[in-house]
Amino acid sequence: MPAYQYPDSHVFYRKLTRRYPLITRGEGCWLIDEQGKRYLDGSGGAFVANLGHGICEIGQAMADQAAKIAYINGTAFTNEAVEALADELAPLLPAELDKFYFLGSGSEAVEAALKLARQYWVETGKPSKHKVIALSPAYHGNTLLALSASAREHYKTYYREWLVDIHRIPAPYSYRCECGGVATAACPVCDGSGLDAAIQQLGAENVAAFIVEPVGGSSTGHAVPRPDYFRRVREICDRNQVLLVADEVLVGAGRTGTWSAIEQYGVVPDIMTFGKGITGGYAPLSAVVASRKLLDPIARGSGGLLHAQTFSHHPVLAAAGLAAVRYIKQHGLVARCRVMGQVFHQKLEPLRALPFVGDIRGRGLLAGIEFVQDKGSRAPFPRKLKFAETFSEQALAAGLMTWANMGQADGINGDLSCLAPPFVITESEIDELVRRFTMALHQTTTKLHLG
Repeated sequence: MPAYQYPDSHVFYRKLTRRYPLITRGEGCWLIDEQGKRYLDGSGGAFVANLGHGICEIGQAMADQAAKIAYINGTAFTNEAVEALADELAPLLPAELDKFYFLGSGSEAVEAALKLARQYWVETGKPSKHKVIALSPAYHGNTLLALSASAREHYKTYYREWLVDIHRIPAPYSYRCECGGVATAACPVCDGSGLDAAIQQLGAENVAAFIVEPVGGSSTGHAVPRPDYFRRVREICDRNQVLLVADEVLVGAGRTGTWSAIEQYGVVPDIMTFGKGITGGYAPLSAVVASRKLLDPIARGSGGLLHAQTFSHHPVLAAAGLAAVRYIKQHGLVARCRVMGQVFHQKLEPLRALPFVGDIRGRGLLAGIEFVQDKGSRAPFPRKLKFAETFSEQALAAGLMTWANMGQADGINGDLSCLAPPFVITESEIDELVRRFTMALHQTTTKLHLG
């Protein structure tokens, strides 16, 4: 049997220190390797597989499009798939957000969104507005501007000299906040008012945008802000003429029970990004969404967003997105995600009683489970123990795909396991997920001699 590991294969793997199972097919929430072992896809891969595996009509839609026209130059032509996808998505968002710029990855979308914010201010006569404010912890991608906006020190170590300066404010991460997440507390972190102080410190005339995930991504283990957070943030951005950028790459496309995560707060951002689940993983696709308010000045000025990507507005990728969005609508999967999300969190709740489980949080079919060395003090494990990575490997051995993250407690220490199963998951499969999670945690504590 071939060894799918470095250096035995010609593949440059994402990790050079492990052997990879070879997945040969998928069925719904399950992945099957060449030996016939079945893995419950508890994280949707990397928060991507919203629809489940094996939906033939999406692949067929891509094949049909490729047979007609595979590629066009987006500076010279448009195509049927791109036009149809934009028309399909527009009714899902607030009326003013109806212009879609299609790219290939979430990092590309964030990069383009921040460039759009900067270009808007230059073309409206406010060139001093160039600074960006982001949260810590947070993650927005791996291209250099997106990585600059991210707050993951272990990713930045090798590239720090290449990154631009981004101002950070603490994320509304109630599990580790002094206010303890009390909804009535006057907490500048959790109620959003700390953004105003940051803007005043930098000078409103210098701040272009505030970028934020409406529900925390993997960096905070899907912490959910207080109901008043985004209303306060929206008011602060308006008062200071700062653009609000909602990064929905991970949390959008129905994952939290509504098409966009931010709509549950009753707030409309100036710019929105989508990615990951927008095609259910059947093809790489992302989008930047904006309004005529932002685009009209550019149309009158330079004439276009200064962000060239060879594969933007790609017809085959757009055909995958169109088929996926129509499939979601036809099968009511966003509503199903909302309902099954309640079941999901109810069934995860007993995990709190397990050793080293400090918190469980999230919304819809998105959950973060934070591991701690001491539940009372919430002290994290020391990073050298690699608790999250060990748990992830033990979960895989138990036939459960999860997503590990670390560093959220203080930038270095902290261990999370993130879950984001496909929207088609059944109640019995959730039970199986919980069973395998429990088994993996037991094996982890045994392997690390935590006894």
